[in-house]
Amino acid sequence: MPATRGWALLGLTALAVAGCSSSGGTDTPPATLMGRSFVSTAVTGSTIPGGGPLTLNFADSRIIANAGCNTATGPVDLQGNTLQVGQLASTLMACPGDRSDADGWQQGLLSAQPTWTLVGDTFTLKGNGITVTMLDRKTVNPDKPLTETTWIVTTLLRPDAEVRSVTIDEVRPALTITADGAVSGSAGCNNMTGKAQIDGSDVTFQVATTRMMCDPAVMEVEQQVLQVLDGKTTATISGDDLTLHNANGNVGLKLHAEQ
Repeated sequence: MPATRGWALLGLTALAVAGCSSSGGTDTPPATLMGRSFVSTAVTGSTIPGGGPLTLNFADSRIIANAGCNTATGPVDLQGNTLQVGQLASTLMACPGDRSDADGWQQGLLSAQPTWTLVGDTFTLKGNGITVTMLDRKTVNPDKPLTETTWIVTTLLRPDAEVRSVTIDEVRPALTITADGAVSGSAGCNNMTGKAQIDGSDVTFQVATTRMMCDPAVMEVEQQVLQVLDGKTTATISGDDLTLHNANGNVGLKLHAEQ
């Protein structure tokens, strides 16, 4: 296993987006969008660099947007069927190839105060010479079940950063919970066994591992995986993605369903 590991810390930076509403998203947006997520299915005009898709999530008068590279989030005002965003914060991840231009495409669309319509599960956004047709994410990609799915760790969540690394991609820490609550998988170096008590979105773990030692970078990843899977966590599933936050609030994991 290589001794050198590349780490990417995804911090947050403020993005000043032109055309912000003076209300800063303080008006109450239509309830039809809040609590829903949408995925692009067709784009006319300037296409998404790298192919996208564009995903938009609306919750608590805020928008979360991703067009294939970094994720941006901030306040949103949807009154009058015009989407107006306030100051956005974004992750800072370098993306390969054409996807490196996806953030600029996304910012251009959102800063243009695009108009929107919602008919059933079809959401249409028009602005900056672009028309994006989107479907409700649950229609396109229904949530995977928490149990009987193999979840692969992709990101470590810390209070001040999201951490992705070559090490995580290579060792692929994995977690499976059976219908009766049995836990199995790998923390990165050592194998895991144990139990999980599931109560709605609350999942309480009791996990034991084997006792091998691996490369220090691998052991650092394993340490946080085990910190998260220690006691009570909150689980959130969105399509193929699972997020676990430990009750202590300091650490968490992002996982993706194994294909």
